[in-house]
Amino acid sequence: MGTKIGIGLLGLGTVGEGVAEILQNPQGRHPLVSDLELIRIAVRNPKRVRSIKVDESILTTDPQLVVDDPSVDLVVEVIGGIEPARSLILRAIKAGKSVVTANKAVIARHGVEIAKAAAAEGVYVLIEAAVGGGIPIIEPLKQSLGGNRIQRITGIINGTTNYILSRISDEGIPYGLVLKEAQELGYAEANPEADVEGFDAADKIAILSGLAFGGQVDRSSIPTKGISTLQNRDIDYAKKLGYWIKLLAIAEQKDLGELEDGSFPLAVRVQPMLLPFDHPLAGVNGVNNAILIEGDPVGKVMFYGPGAGSGPTASAVVADILNIAGVRKLGSATSGLDPLLAAGPWRPCHLVDSNSITQKNYVRLLTKDTPGVIGCVGSCFGKYGVSIQSIVQFESSELGAEIVVITHEVTQGQMKNSLQEIKSLQEVVEVVEHLGCL
Repeated sequence: MGTKIGIGLLGLGTVGEGVAEILQNPQGRHPLVSDLELIRIAVRNPKRVRSIKVDESILTTDPQLVVDDPSVDLVVEVIGGIEPARSLILRAIKAGKSVVTANKAVIARHGVEIAKAAAAEGVYVLIEAAVGGGIPIIEPLKQSLGGNRIQRITGIINGTTNYILSRISDEGIPYGLVLKEAQELGYAEANPEADVEGFDAADKIAILSGLAFGGQVDRSSIPTKGISTLQNRDIDYAKKLGYWIKLLAIAEQKDLGELEDGSFPLAVRVQPMLLPFDHPLAGVNGVNNAILIEGDPVGKVMFYGPGAGSGPTASAVVADILNIAGVRKLGSATSGLDPLLAAGPWRPCHLVDSNSITQKNYVRLLTKDTPGVIGCVGSCFGKYGVSIQSIVQFESSELGAEIVVITHEVTQGQMKNSLQEIKSLQEVVEVVEHLGCL
């Protein structure tokens, strides 16, 4: 179909190998794939045994040589981490080269800086693979849903934690054993902190929030709670009450009136939450991801599929490459950047105080097994205007009684005040767990 488009690949790990495999085997794929040529690949160890064959003459241990190569038209960054990825992306942009990246950490923290640099140089930085693996969610938010007022995003966007919670829910396996299994299967890293503490999901919801609502949010200010302290009995109690527990990332607009600084108020958080059995996301299990978008006038739309892995993520990377390749093919007939494809920020967004976030809540208390304790707990909630949907005593033992409370929707400020007072009750041994609930 014409002149070849030179591709420089930064990283040849799991995702990089998947990208190289597609580019080297264009048969049966879109004709544009045949116009893509791997020119240079940056690797840490050129001698490492790999699952695919690549021409060793195009390998280098210096990623700057890939970025600076004049025959490289487009740079693909799949090395991960903040640095040197950020600097390499900016270097490629400065050289007038478009970039495709799967790097959620860089985009969540430096997305505005990178977008401004790309706009100044007239190049694209596309990020479909940064969220949701093979699920097409970035481009739909930019384009297909662009005519909507997005109201809320609710996502299961970390496959590792979803796998762990699914196994615990289905089979009652202890958390530590499931985590070890996930590591052996390659679903979890040797250091699983980014996944199980919710940091990975927070990176991703920061990116989705920026696209859906028009402006980047402060990644460091997103309230984040993972699953590492979640106990099996909470999952069991939730099931008895008609809920599954999932690690959710949520971003929603808040109707707070016009803010003094003119910014758009958003409530964003990551936390384990109880989902009713009939919720659209409740049946998303294993390493799969799903993102539920609510907007006006579209209503509810859900995107579902594999959230990680070589094949799904490489598919998203190559989709971005093809988008840019298609624009290049039309370059002589057009001028400037496609505003929907580039999709820079168009208004400032502001994270509301976490105390003002409203939601239903699950609370598990360990109390003394004495008469009147439920009444005392209920009085503390009532004092701060927390309405109780249900309150159940599940077990009694020598340690005491376990009481589980589901509240109606209230602010987190009300919940914090209530729980602080409940902790001071003589009848209460411990507030063991506090989770969100949809």
